[in-house]
Amino acid sequence: MYEQFYHLREKPFALSPDPAYLFLARRHSHALTMLEYVITQAAGFALITGEVGCGKTTVVRHFLERTDRRINVALITNTHPGMGPLLPWVVESLGLDPGPLSGSELYRRFARHARAEFADGQRTVLVIDEAQNLGLGGLEELRVLSNLNGDRDMILQTILIGQPELREQLRLQSLRQFAQRIAMDHHIEPLQRDETHQYVLHRLKVAGRSFELFSREALELIHASTGGIPRLVNMICDTALVYGFSDQRPAIELDIIEQVIRDRSAGGVLPLRTTTDSHTHSLVTG
Repeated sequence: MYEQFYHLREKPFALSPDPAYLFLARRHSHALTMLEYVITQAAGFALITGEVGCGKTTVVRHFLERTDRRINVALITNTHPGMGPLLPWVVESLGLDPGPLSGSELYRRFARHARAEFADGQRTVLVIDEAQNLGLGGLEELRVLSNLNGDRDMILQTILIGQPELREQLRLQSLRQFAQRIAMDHHIEPLQRDETHQYVLHRLKVAGRSFELFSREALELIHASTGGIPRLVNMICDTALVYGFSDQRPAIELDIIEQVIRDRSAGGVLPLRTTTDSHTHSLVTG
């Protein structure tokens, strides 16, 4: 819609995770390095947490795109509280047919596959997104699956991606054995102010924009209203480009961002921050 008007090849602020747009802020860079370490060192569990929209899934998918071909990745993204036993989902994510097998038969099929892959020089890495939805039963099931590993052989490695409440679950006394197996533990914080500015410029550059589009004041307000949450930044910026295109504005100035925030906050759905800056403008948000 607005791409040609703003000299863009594509929409720069899409909400779906896209490793091509990965912006390595300090905490994202640390997460990527730690994931690389835990895989190369064949450690057990890795834990990546962050608030909703902080970019944790994008970091992990970028990491997976760069992994060695000798790693067989099983990715589970559709976790939910009513999903039942975890093992059928694990088996299916590996490309196997769970069929109408009993739990013990299904485990034997999974174990045979993982051991055969390991014997052939392949390691199995299980990646679970939104892992806080597994609940205590699912996490305990994961711990039992990790017993497949021997004293020397790391046949199965697991990367858990989740929201902060996952950490609260893992602090429970009943999960202390699980928590002790976590080799890498990292929390991704929201972007700092300068990182938000760099993030917006980075995404515009990846999409083909070679010169500035958002004013400094506009970027300041974007950060203040979103708290540096990348997904919220994307929402504000994308809507601002639609507004700017509608008014045929060559640049996105402060007043456009103010209007976007007022409109997006009117229904109280988008969790924006109430803020007042030195230019004495105020925003009423939900």
